[in-house]
Amino acid sequence: MKHIILAILMLSWGWAAALYGQNADMAEGQITKIDKAAKKVTIRHGEIKNLNMPPMRMVFQVRDPALLEKIKPDQKVKFSAIEEKGVYIVTAIEPQSL
Repeated sequence: MKHIILAILMLSWGWAAALYGQNADMAEGQITKIDKAAKKVTIRHGEIKNLNMPPMRMVFQVRDPALLEKIKPDQKVKFSAIEEKGVYIVTAIEPQSL
């Protein structure tokens, strides 16, 4: 019985992590604009595999506005993004050192 409960918990966690972008491959990009008031960030990015998206520059919403405090314009980053109801949302972002 313990094994079944553990398996269910592990599957639930994996599903939730994938939903919120934690298991998604991190894409690489460069910040071009930050709009804290609108909770948006513009990123010139490479391919985003989990979204089947080619390299481009685009505006993303951010799930957590605190993510915008970690970045600045022209900074290279790795990030995870998801699509919900036609809106592209950054769920995680990590500044990259030069």
